[in-house]
Amino acid sequence: MPHSAKTDLGTAHVLLTGATGFVGQAVLERLLTDHPATHIWLLVRGKGRQTGQDRLRRLLRKPVFQRWRDAVGTEEAERVVRERITVLDGSMTGIPELPPHLDVVIHSASTVSFDPPIHEAFDTNVNGAVSLYQALLASGSDPHVVHVSTCYVGGLRRGVVPEAKLEHDVDWRAEWASATQAHERTELASREPAQLERFMSRARGDHGKEGPIAAARASESARHDWVRSRLVDAGRRRAQSLGWTDVYTLTKALAERAAEDLWGEAGHRLSVVRPAIIESALRHPFPGWIDGFKVADPLIFAYGRGQLPDFPGLPDSILDVIPVDFVVNAILVAAANPTPVDEPRYFHIASGASNPLPFHRMYENVRDYYQQHPLPTDDGFVKVPTWKFAGERKFNRRLLLAKKKADLWDAGLRLMPNDERKRALAAENARLRAGIATLSNFTDLYRAYVRTEIIFDDRNARALNDALPAEVREDRGFDVERIDWEEYLQKVHLPSLSELTAAHRRRKAAAARPANGRPKPALPERSDVLAVFDLERTVVDSNIVEQYLWVRTSGFRKAAWPKEVADLLGSLPGYLRAERRDRGEFIRAFLRRYRGMPVARLEEVVRRGYADTMLRHTSADALARIREHRAAGHRTVLVTGSIGLLATPLAGLFDEVVGSSMHAKDGVLTGYLDKPPLVDEARAAWLRRYAEEGGYDLAASYGYGDSHCDLAWLSLLGKPSAINPDAELARESHKRNWDIHRWKSGGSGVRSEVIAARVTTPPRTDEMSD
Repeated sequence: MPHSAKTDLGTAHVLLTGATGFVGQAVLERLLTDHPATHIWLLVRGKGRQTGQDRLRRLLRKPVFQRWRDAVGTEEAERVVRERITVLDGSMTGIPELPPHLDVVIHSASTVSFDPPIHEAFDTNVNGAVSLYQALLASGSDPHVVHVSTCYVGGLRRGVVPEAKLEHDVDWRAEWASATQAHERTELASREPAQLERFMSRARGDHGKEGPIAAARASESARHDWVRSRLVDAGRRRAQSLGWTDVYTLTKALAERAAEDLWGEAGHRLSVVRPAIIESALRHPFPGWIDGFKVADPLIFAYGRGQLPDFPGLPDSILDVIPVDFVVNAILVAAANPTPVDEPRYFHIASGASNPLPFHRMYENVRDYYQQHPLPTDDGFVKVPTWKFAGERKFNRRLLLAKKKADLWDAGLRLMPNDERKRALAAENARLRAGIATLSNFTDLYRAYVRTEIIFDDRNARALNDALPAEVREDRGFDVERIDWEEYLQKVHLPSLSELTAAHRRRKAAAARPANGRPKPALPERSDVLAVFDLERTVVDSNIVEQYLWVRTSGFRKAAWPKEVADLLGSLPGYLRAERRDRGEFIRAFLRRYRGMPVARLEEVVRRGYADTMLRHTSADALARIREHRAAGHRTVLVTGSIGLLATPLAGLFDEVVGSSMHAKDGVLTGYLDKPPLVDEARAAWLRRYAEEGGYDLAASYGYGDSHCDLAWLSLLGKPSAINPDAELARESHKRNWDIHRWKSGGSGVRSEVIAARVTTPPRTDEMSD
């Protein structure tokens, strides 16, 4: 270690990988600010239509560069970028030709996931590092490489971990090859007929009502998920079998070994900087700077939202946190002070040895902060829980009981009718399951970090910091003993997280409410927009079974009722099975009940008592929405998979009614449809053709449906809404951020409004066209 460490990189040509990442951004900012004579080479991968240069321009508009931009001015900043930065368009697995005159390489690119599929972790961390060193060898450059790793490469161990080469004999080449083969084997296994049948069976059960293509897509999605899950598990198991916590730390450790084999012990200079858990800046570029949630932050935020009633951490374990500016300072000081050839040096940039932060102390600071600054809810503020640190076994037992409770709720919900009570209970159970998933995910993710008994020795790092000239040590140093944890957490880090979440809430609220608090604007006036309404359970609070009963009560004598009801009840289990399998199958089966009914008699029934009954079950909310669309010039279409004739009482409200028609012979219904029913994917296909022939813009059009089987056609529209949705549609609507409304049936003025519409608008009922 030099008596006085250098801090200036002079005119060095510096290659930086991972510049768009958290640490990489901060390194680039420091190079621009404090090393003005350097030339910076950035390896940046294009995204979509964006080139690497495009991404750099967007990157330099981020808050981390604001102070630098303000200091030099817009014109000077543009000149600096033109003259000092060269973008190499490529990725870690596709590195372009490197310049032959590099002086320093800072390799900070890495996966940001702790638990990726095994082949992805190896491809990014190991293959990426290998590709870099091979490209350097091919270029003829002989730079000093600063390889950014992590303290946690030490693996599953206890006690003090030295700043030294890792002691293991794992062959990184063999593990890399094995990870690639695991991916190939798992992909092949996922395509075995028996496995495909399991995917298809589940998909038909969950998505059959949407149609066969939707079920096929769901099956293939399940196959991808299965492959990913198996490979994530393979990475976790392999890492633990070799003595590491997860595949992230395993591959980072093997990347270090590749760096040593290919560079640091092969006639070149290598420094390995191992940060602990990197969090927001203490001072530079400004206190609290952070770019999104980092390692510990999801845990902190979940606690602040009241989602973690307890946690199985060891209260006296060390949560080794380090501000990002300390890491950046260490990287650049290490870069300015190259190691001798073939003598790699290792630096732990960590706080646990010199200024430890026990987990219970971290928890107490977080609890105190959120008690003083609670997060808002719709009806007040979150009251954060008090952790008891009862231990992992007790925690796991409580989690298992919660899972069993959710499973029992699901079983009970399947037996309940699809009414408002069921929807409320389903939503409550969904929240319970979300809480269980949150607890499980956080337990898996953080177990290794909040139950660790590792202390990272930092003597090399302290010696390097102490060698800095006294006049620059405050600004460019990384002495962790200077950190006051209460001050940092209460006044720097936690407020920065609160601002991140508050900004997110503001953006979400702004998107949800009209600008400047004005009333909700009227619908845009356009003649090329459709408003498509499903009939059953959307415009009217009924289904085709109830409509059939309305027909029977209006057209048959009471003496026939007992036999009719008994027959219907006896057939109900079969109808329910058909409904679960396929909506079209159910409609065909049920409409057989009209067999033998004279067409004239059905028309007469619909005009009389049936019409009055339907109007009583028609939603006033639906009528108001239909009225808004018609006022805006939109083409309103009522669609039903049932007989179009049964929608006649509402025909005057719409520009068009589209439904099925039943086959008749000699004026008597045969019980068969003229054409397949207009449901699920058939309705989607009809809608595409309808829009194409009429010149309608589906992306600007509206749709209103209630059932999971409506997903196929609602997904085609730019403005879909779920109306009184069943559990499956509600779940998908939440996932896709669709509007969800509760429309009530009946209401004053419904009958008179429909009658008025009949007078002013002649009813048109069109059957389904090819």
